[in-house]
Amino acid sequence: MAVEQLLNEREILLQIADGSQAAFAQLFKHYHRYVFAFAKKITHSQELAGEIVQDIFLKLWLKRETLGTIENFGAYLNRTVRNTSFNVLRQLAHHAKLNLKLSLAQTELEESTNKELDYRETKRLLSDALDTLSAQQRTVYRLCHQEGLKYAEAAEKMNISPQTVHEYMKLALKKIRFHFKKNGAGYQILIAVLFKFSLLLVLAGYLFGS
Repeated sequence: MAVEQLLNEREILLQIADGSQAAFAQLFKHYHRYVFAFAKKITHSQELAGEIVQDIFLKLWLKRETLGTIENFGAYLNRTVRNTSFNVLRQLAHHAKLNLKLSLAQTELEESTNKELDYRETKRLLSDALDTLSAQQRTVYRLCHQEGLKYAEAAEKMNISPQTVHEYMKLALKKIRFHFKKNGAGYQILIAVLFKFSLLLVLAGYLFGS
């Protein structure tokens, strides 16, 4: 990407090398739009391009003593922008790959840990959670979960509407969720194991919902 040379550039670079902030301001004013445009062209990101501008000019100032030795500053700047931009992209790709590996490793660890957790301890926590429910909520939970009745069947048995059964179950699951969170979020996955397949959609909406 071509860049127009700054007038009296050699002299300005020598002034910067001697510590002239005014000369550096001239350099920045002339080249910062070019650096931003070139970095954005490579990264396709306005945010990254802005960070690259700051990074490059900060390094130019910190290494200002070497500017006087540069014969072709335009070519130097072009190469610097290109290298910095590609380094940023490589770092992002590396971080994304690393995060994916960490996520997979964490998932494997959680699955392994969940399998090794004491089932009786999990049932104890669930039992404690059920003690926090009202009598009606506990009855609905027992009928729909433990006995496997549908909402309509539980409603008929309790002499209430299916909608009321649904509301009782919703409240019950929220209370159970709260109790398990209070005692350790790691047990949330195990709660799902305790529920039958027919209730997994309910769990997704109410037990694990924010």
